[in-house]
Amino acid sequence: MNLSSSAFAISASSFPLKAKNPKTRVPFNFQNPLRCSSPSSIRPLSRKLYPVKATVLQEDEEEVVVERSFPTKSPLGNEIEKVGESPANSSSSGLERWVIKVEQSVNIFLTDSVIKILDTLYRDRDYARFFVLETIARVPYFAFISVLHLYESFGWWRRADYLKVHFAESWNEMHHLLIMEELGGNSWWFDRFLAQHIAFFYYFMTVFMYALSPRMAYHFSECVESHAFETYDKFIKVQGDELKKKPAPKVAIKYYTGGDLYLFDEFQTARAPCSRRPKIDNLYDVFVNIRDDEAEHCKTMKACQTHRNLRSPHSNEDDFEDMPDCMLPEADCEGIVDCIKKSFTSTQEKQMETTERNR
Repeated sequence: MNLSSSAFAISASSFPLKAKNPKTRVPFNFQNPLRCSSPSSIRPLSRKLYPVKATVLQEDEEEVVVERSFPTKSPLGNEIEKVGESPANSSSSGLERWVIKVEQSVNIFLTDSVIKILDTLYRDRDYARFFVLETIARVPYFAFISVLHLYESFGWWRRADYLKVHFAESWNEMHHLLIMEELGGNSWWFDRFLAQHIAFFYYFMTVFMYALSPRMAYHFSECVESHAFETYDKFIKVQGDELKKKPAPKVAIKYYTGGDLYLFDEFQTARAPCSRRPKIDNLYDVFVNIRDDEAEHCKTMKACQTHRNLRSPHSNEDDFEDMPDCMLPEADCEGIVDCIKKSFTSTQEKQMETTERNR
């Protein structure tokens, strides 16, 4: 479903922003925060503070907060090109933009293909469709954690915030899956067979993609989460009256209203902790919160596409000022390809410096 019926309003943010470390905040596309970025949307952004948020106004005037921006970086994770820079740097930037367009084109093609298959198989079977979606939705976060643990085992770097946020996202998607199972979405063996086998191959595809290009893997997950948001939003609008007459599953009540909501706050990286506390009175409230969860996942995946731009909502920047010598620093490169490329670039720069000194 397209969000063509939604209107976006920009208003001043109610949360104070810290300008102490602007490199750790989230870049967003201000046109539509829930649509995965198309290749044509790649353009430099100004590095300024934008304390704003966008609000989706549904057809029934129900407000759903889906956006809150932070200091932005370039989509390439670098400083904006300045007048007078060398042609070599400009050429490199142009090549990287071309790579981004290719990555996003592939992601959008894959996502659209899977959506067409699911539309055909689950036209009138909503809960079964949701079960398949949630089984698949857990996979990327587990794949990200696997690769990050592998890098840590190799002694390359540690990214504690990424591990925390991705685990919280996986924990959230797992409870979505438990809700769909309680609603009977996994009652037919074919649905379980399809979901589990797609998840199996999806895991290895995501691991391979994340190892090569985290930016591409995060964008693909953004597209998946965007589709999930649209699917639940459409379902709520069509079935809203019926859903309000049905009780909420016990697992949903326990997850959304339980005593310890640390992990619930952890995956919502564009919100201050404790700023969102759902109500669960009926099944309608459950699906509204699941939809809003997908919106938060979409924003977090968008943030991760800029290198070293994710910070846990519970992290205190002061805690990282005095790091023990035994801790591994964060790498200044992304996946394997980027690390190899930067290692060659670093070697060439050192050779040039040595040549200059010898003259």
